[in-house]
Amino acid sequence: MPYEILEKFELGNSGTIFEMVLKTPLIAKKAYAGNFIIVRVNETGERIPLTIADYDRKKESITLIIQVVGKSTKLLCNLRVGDKILDVVGPLGNRIHIEKYEHPIVVIGGGIGIAPCYIQAKELREAGNKIITILGARSKGLLIWKDRMNSVSDELIITTNDGSEGIQGVVTDPLKKIIQEKKISLVIAIGPLVMMKYVVLTTNGSGGLPRVKTVVSLNTIMIDGTGMCGSCRFSTLDGGVQFACVDGPDVDGHIVDFDNLLKRANRFLEQEKHSLECYDEECRALEKHKREVT
Repeated sequence: MPYEILEKFELGNSGTIFEMVLKTPLIAKKAYAGNFIIVRVNETGERIPLTIADYDRKKESITLIIQVVGKSTKLLCNLRVGDKILDVVGPLGNRIHIEKYEHPIVVIGGGIGIAPCYIQAKELREAGNKIITILGARSKGLLIWKDRMNSVSDELIITTNDGSEGIQGVVTDPLKKIIQEKKISLVIAIGPLVMMKYVVLTTNGSGGLPRVKTVVSLNTIMIDGTGMCGSCRFSTLDGGVQFACVDGPDVDGHIVDFDNLLKRANRFLEQEKHSLECYDEECRALEKHKREVT
């Protein structure tokens, strides 16, 4: 059954990040924070995992945030409201643990990782928790969902690398200050791997600060999404191996061997680049042919 696109918006000023709302009655009924879906645009399309950024059970819809990085994501983002996607499978992955914690929770989002932070902050706040949110981006134009995050936060802190909004610096700068000044029950970090690595180094107790339980999301390394391809495996610091799609995607950040993971993270970068270049060339050729015909 094809799934209709109900809404679509461009986010930021990069031209590569889009918000998309899909009509998915059964998935919307079962979705929770931490879940993801597998999308296939058409019969020849690639299967790609995307984190559920929000759900609306009444409207029977889910919200996705998609960044164009290759042919499949560009093909998806080129669709319009009213168009239909061939396959949407889910919800997959594990729901995050929800409880009422004694002390505040710090939720940290970087880049498009801000979107899945929203649904986690929302569910945790509904459980009665105090939420301190830290958002980070390279510049103001790349920040997304500030208003949404503010709506589920008791305190919102923004950092940008260039200082164009909020504090000039990175997300670990305010995090260190928060941990120094008050007790924190939990830190959640979702964003680029290098960002999550340094959040974990800040909270693991090795730098003179108190150790704080930290959960990170490894959704960016998933491919197949069912545990069969093995691509999303990651090494743990005790020598073990886990799989982001079936053991996570949200896992204990203090067990992840980020150095090993960062070495593997860009292994398909050249293939993605080549595929996108070929797709763009096909699109240009098609547009040229249309102009010549008309």
